[in-house]
Amino acid sequence: MNNNLLAAAVQQYINANLTADVNQIALSKSPFEGITSGELATQITAKKKSEKKLPTWFKTADIYYPPVLSIEQTSSEITAQYKSKLAKGESLIDITGGFGVDSYYFSKQVTNVTHCEINSELSAIACYNAKALNAHHITFEATDGINYLNASEKKIDTIYVDPARRAEKGKVFMLKDCTPDVVSIIDTLLEKAQRIIIKTAPLLDISAGLSELKQVSEIHIVSVKNECKELLWVIDRVCNQDTQIIAVTLNEAEKQFSFKKSSIQSPVGFSNELQSSGYLYEPDAALLKSGAFNLIGSTYGLLKLHPQTQLYTSPDINKAFPGRIFQITEILTTAALKKAGNLTGNVIVRNYPAKPEDLVKKHKIKPDKDQFLIFTKVASGDNVILKASIIQYY
Repeated sequence: MNNNLLAAAVQQYINANLTADVNQIALSKSPFEGITSGELATQITAKKKSEKKLPTWFKTADIYYPPVLSIEQTSSEITAQYKSKLAKGESLIDITGGFGVDSYYFSKQVTNVTHCEINSELSAIACYNAKALNAHHITFEATDGINYLNASEKKIDTIYVDPARRAEKGKVFMLKDCTPDVVSIIDTLLEKAQRIIIKTAPLLDISAGLSELKQVSEIHIVSVKNECKELLWVIDRVCNQDTQIIAVTLNEAEKQFSFKKSSIQSPVGFSNELQSSGYLYEPDAALLKSGAFNLIGSTYGLLKLHPQTQLYTSPDINKAFPGRIFQITEILTTAALKKAGNLTGNVIVRNYPAKPEDLVKKHKIKPDKDQFLIFTKVASGDNVILKASIIQYY
């Protein structure tokens, strides 16, 4: 850490230049002795990236920011707060501590939190910021988390780990492609703690993860504004083998769709006839990631449009549904669409043989904020176009 960056004048400069051209700042001569222009640019860029993702850090005075990559890789506050409720007991070790966002929120639920980070610079930054944030229940260890765990004789109730994909890998779909390789050490972790929480990227395949890991009690699929942010694997020393899967949406209100893995193939009804005054439901990304397409319909009392179309309908509105809800105003066939003129609406394509941009161009469709044209397929196999207005975004 360069403590010169914490001087009052430097902090004022950083705050005054949050909307400035950081490239220009990086190329200019630094106005402060003992501070490079690159360090100033890094602080400004990292703080700007924290404004929406980490509002508590952004609003707190004299926060020291790490390289931008650490901000990009860290949990957002909203997801960190959610996962903190999954901790068990009074003691937790975060073996991949990073910038310390998860540890901060765990410390609000657990009496004793240990933050392990092998990068000594990042460990020092997280430790300093914890004091600035008045987080007093966290011990910081600048060491490899696995080594610390193996050497520790502390009582541990929960272990949290956020494995990173290996540098040589592209998109990661298997846990064995991450570091640390939790698959190879899961037995050791379970000897140390009664609960393990593993955070992974949403791209990780759920079936593959279940086959790699042992004793998965719960899988939490976490979404914010219809974007899957992370998967949380809860592994308990004593667990029910029928894994609970929870798709959770964290927006203005938290909504959950929860089920046992054994019930994923629940039967579902199909809509024989759409109603022009009915409602169309499109599940949030977290629900779609769960793969429980039939169960979504039976849980919320909805009928599916088509076996390969993840859209549902009902004559009634249910705002507890985690996802978008549209009110259908008109149903068009493809033949009727060709004759229609002055079409407006945002184009959505679901299981329809054309791309949105091609349809917009072909039918000269003008955009509209709240009106939609939904191109899809129904149970009969016919292609239909639904004119609809948006009732609920999330």
